[in-house]
Amino acid sequence: MTTVIAKSFLSAKDISLYMGVSLSMAYRIIRQLNEELSESGYITVAGKVSRSYFEEKTYMNKGRDYVRL
Repeated sequence: MTTVIAKSFLSAKDISLYMGVSLSMAYRIIRQLNEELSESGYITVAGKVSRSYFEEKTYMNKGRDYVRL
């Protein structure tokens, strides 16, 4: 039996592939989201962003079907 675990954090490559943007743009998106999280008192990881926060701040959580990264 194989267990599949969804990623808790997305990398710039994940965001780049999903949104169809360059890696540098994906890093800018991550930086912006991490700044928002940091200002709210959350601990962040450079170069990665929480999947749930990314989904909350983008159209990914609006009841659409999408491929898991």
